[in-house]
Amino acid sequence: MSENRIMVVDDDFNINQLIKLYLEKEGFRVEPFQDGYKALKAFKENPPDLVVLDLMLPGLDGWDICREIRKISDIPIIMLTAKGETFDKVLGLELGADDYIVKPFDPKELIARIKAVLRRHKPQKIDSRQISYPNLTVSLSDYTVTYHGKNIEFPPRELELLYYLASNPNKVFTREQLLEQVWGFDFFGDSRTVDVHIKRIREKLNKESDNWQIKTVWGVGYKFEVK
Repeated sequence: MSENRIMVVDDDFNINQLIKLYLEKEGFRVEPFQDGYKALKAFKENPPDLVVLDLMLPGLDGWDICREIRKISDIPIIMLTAKGETFDKVLGLELGADDYIVKPFDPKELIARIKAVLRRHKPQKIDSRQISYPNLTVSLSDYTVTYHGKNIEFPPRELELLYYLASNPNKVFTREQLLEQVWGFDFFGDSRTVDVHIKRIREKLNKESDNWQIKTVWGVGYKFEVK
């Protein structure tokens, strides 16, 4: 039996109950909510292991809930919504969602994605590894990034992506290769996830005087270019 506790936030009672039924069959503990404010309050009082989040909610919508959660936690969020436009998907990922599923959905696929996201989120035992360039040190031993002498906050996946690129200087990787190497074979999301993470990394490492950069190779992917 799973010990993972899942918060499901959807204003449709039937969808809430359907997801609850399928997840409980898989051994998850489920806490359904139909109101955004109540869900966020419950999250702050007792954070779950993962949140399944609808966007169109009364009161506080899913975008705002995601923003508020990301201010205090990196607990996985899977957005589940009828809003299937590319803009909405990219916005969801930029706000910090780990995955994005469009309604109507297959409950079995939702369960598979929940399990995959939880596997990726679990802390992994890793060797003490560190890589350094002028003004930049990335450490996988304690998940820290030091840039121009200051510690910069990086979520685990962004740090792992930066470390992987920096460990292979001047080598070009496609988005699919980066998803495979950093996210793993069980990743269900869109390859645009890589673009979102690269954008965030660049925003944090924004000085132009360094002799290295994360460069876009148009039509291919990305590389950590050392001059």
